[in-house]
Amino acid sequence: MMWLDSKQIRHALETTFNEILDKRMRGLPLINATLSVQAIGFNRYNEDWLGILITPWFMNLLLLPGSDSPWRELVPGTKIVKHYPYGAFEFTLGNEAQLGAYALCSLFSPMFQFENQAAALAAAQAALQGLLAEAPPRSISRRDLLRGTIGNGKR
Repeated sequence: MMWLDSKQIRHALETTFNEILDKRMRGLPLINATLSVQAIGFNRYNEDWLGILITPWFMNLLLLPGSDSPWRELVPGTKIVKHYPYGAFEFTLGNEAQLGAYALCSLFSPMFQFENQAAALAAAQAALQGLLAEAPPRSISRRDLLRGTIGNGKR
């Protein structure tokens, strides 16, 4: 799949994962029924497209390959490490027929700690902003990143 822009990516992800929700996940006990599928961000970062995917069963950092991404041809299940201003994160490669190759890094699973979509969205936006912050304080833990407590005075 050749990705053109964030709008195309968000549409493809939301369509694909809504279909997965309907066909593979519906009725499973790990579903938070108050949440929906939503793709956040998906802008170019180096050679990849980076964003966060919220579903009723997980929230993941997600990479989609650009045309020059070196991992695009690797086997699903392979682990890769990507570096961001916040630090290094390990991603696992996956593949869906409608999307092609992607790489995921789990932030939350399952999603029962989120009362509603607004809470999940706020956490996703804070995590993405924290990941890409140019000068993160050295004393911040990954837990702080995931809680969204970076840069807002809370600790």
